[in-house]
Amino acid sequence: MKKKLLYILVLLVVGVAYYYGLIPLPDEQKHAEQHVDTSAAIPAERLEIPQTPQGVSERILEKTNYTVSFNKKHNIPNWVAWHITADELVERESRTNDFQPDPELSSRDAVTTQDYVGSGYDRGHMCPAADNRYHWKAMNECFYMTNMCPQDHHLNTGLWNDLEQQCRRMVSSRDGVYVVCGPILYDDATPRYIGRAHKVRVPDAFFKVILSGVEQGRPKGLAYIFDNEVSTGSLQNYSCTIDEVEEMTGIDFFHLLPDDVESKVEAR
Repeated sequence: MKKKLLYILVLLVVGVAYYYGLIPLPDEQKHAEQHVDTSAAIPAERLEIPQTPQGVSERILEKTNYTVSFNKKHNIPNWVAWHITADELVERESRTNDFQPDPELSSRDAVTTQDYVGSGYDRGHMCPAADNRYHWKAMNECFYMTNMCPQDHHLNTGLWNDLEQQCRRMVSSRDGVYVVCGPILYDDATPRYIGRAHKVRVPDAFFKVILSGVEQGRPKGLAYIFDNEVSTGSLQNYSCTIDEVEEMTGIDFFHLLPDDVESKVEAR
C-alpha cells in the first residue's frame, strides 16, 4: 500500500514539473537540441570597424563613441565607424556646435574650423551629434574636425540628415545598428581643396553602410551613395549594395562576419 502511494506521489510530482515547464517534453527537448542560434557565430565587439585599403594614408583615432581612420594626405577621414544602441540615444546633452581641432593631432597638422571659412561647404559630420547626446564627452568629441568633411549644405541638411534619422529609428531595445560612413574621391586629376592653413580635400561623394539585426541573429545590410551636391527625392534613389561601395572605395566592411553571412548581407 505504501509503495502504491509513493508511486502515485512520484507521478504527481513529475506531472506538475512537466506542466510548469520545469522538465521539457521529449519533442521539445529534441527541438532544443536541433535549434542553432546563428547570432552566437557573429561577433558583437568592434564589428563596425572596417579594413582600409593598403597604401592609403591612415591614422586610427579612438573616440568615446566612434572610431575614425584619418587621412593626413587629404585632411579628411577615410571612414568613421560607430555602433548605435538604445542606451546611447538617451538625450542627456544639448548640441554644442563647438567645432574644435582634434587634440590627438599636433597643432601644425590639425585642421581647424578656419579652413572651412568662405569655402561654401558645411563642416559635415560623419558621426552625427544626435548620436552622441548620451554623454558630455561623446558630444564634445563628435565636433572634432577629424569627424568632418567639406559637404554641400543642401545634402548635409537634407537627405544626409534624413539618413541619420533613419539609422536612429532602426535601433530597438534589443538590437543596435552598426554604421560606417565617409567620403568618396572620384577625380585625382583635378581634385578640389579648401583651407589656407591646411589643404582639405573636398569629397566628390559620400557613402554610408549600415548593418542591423545582428543581436537578433538576422543581419541585414543597407548602403547609400550621394554625390556631394544638392540631392533630392527619396533615400531609395541613392541606395546600393555594400559590395558596390566596397568596389568604389576599396574598404572591406563587416569583415568579422562569417564569410557566408557577409557575402549575403553585402550582395543584397
